[in-house]
Parts: sequence; structure tokens; C-alpha cells
Amino acid sequence: MMIKVVRGNPTPEELAAALAVVQARAAAAATAPPGATQERAAWSDPSRVAQRRLPTPGPRTWARTFWPG
Repeated sequence: MMIKVVRGNPTPEELAAALAVVQARAAAAATAPPGATQERAAWSDPSRVAQRRLPTPGPRTWARTFWPG
């Protein structure tokens, strides 16, 4: 694993803390049982917006373009 600092000038302590978090996440992912995925909440699913009907053409359509419902 390689970590590269793109911006800033972190201290050795800050780098050690960031690396500890990354290693802990990797270890937790490695010990998770296969098929254990987190389900996304329904409100964050982009397909729910795409299922709605698009606004019909008219004088104020531009105002309703990006507002669902």
C-alpha cells in the first residue's frame, strides 16, 4: 500500500494517525464475511429521481426541471 500526500505538510503524528485509520478500515474489510454489503438508504438512490416523469413543456418548465415532485 502506498500513500501519497498531495497537499499540505502533515506532521509525522498526523501521517501516523491517517495511516492507522486506513489500516483499521482495510483490516475490518478483510475480516468481513463474504457477501456482507451495506445497503444504501432509499433516499440516496439516484434511480428514485429518474423514475419520475419529466415535467411537461410549458411556460414555467425551466423552473421545475431540477425539482422532483
